[in-house]
Amino acid sequence: MSDLKGIRVAILAADGVEESELTEPRKFLDQLGAETTLISPKNGEIQAMQHHEKGEMIRVDRPLAGANAGDYDAVLLPGGAMNADTLRMSEEARRFVREADRAEKPIAVICHAPWLLASAGLVKGRTMTSYRTIQDDLRNAGADWKDEEVVRDKNWVTSRQPSDIPAFNRAFAELLTGVLQKKAA
Repeated sequence: MSDLKGIRVAILAADGVEESELTEPRKFLDQLGAETTLISPKNGEIQAMQHHEKGEMIRVDRPLAGANAGDYDAVLLPGGAMNADTLRMSEEARRFVREADRAEKPIAVICHAPWLLASAGLVKGRTMTSYRTIQDDLRNAGADWKDEEVVRDKNWVTSRQPSDIPAFNRAFAELLTGVLQKKAA
């Protein structure tokens, strides 16, 4: 895998985030030298979940209020139904992902997290996957939904669930390597 030193990744998450979908991609990115920042609608810590059970408390690095997508090279949206539902109702979160997408920054999204992209009005005409229970939401918002481990569409990488994380990480790293190549050019 490539060295991702110099890449800044914003991770948007709230209470109810699926722990493995935040911590495993973050650890992977950190090991490759990327700088990750956990951004949340609340300060302090967020409650992670391991499916239906409470997981660890995770420290927030920066509040969503005032966060600027332009300060980052990419966005990671971990899943968890409560997390995704909270973020989709946040105008600040919708603004953040719209700005990132408008700038064609890589966006990696897993499980229920595509709800935020749908609520931000970004999924129409995109090919993507998600956790199976929200496939109708994405189709109704205009996405071409696929039941695949990883789907890459332009600057997006989407995956279904925790078991897809290794493939999700590899696909996101490939997108980020492209960012490094553009920076070097």
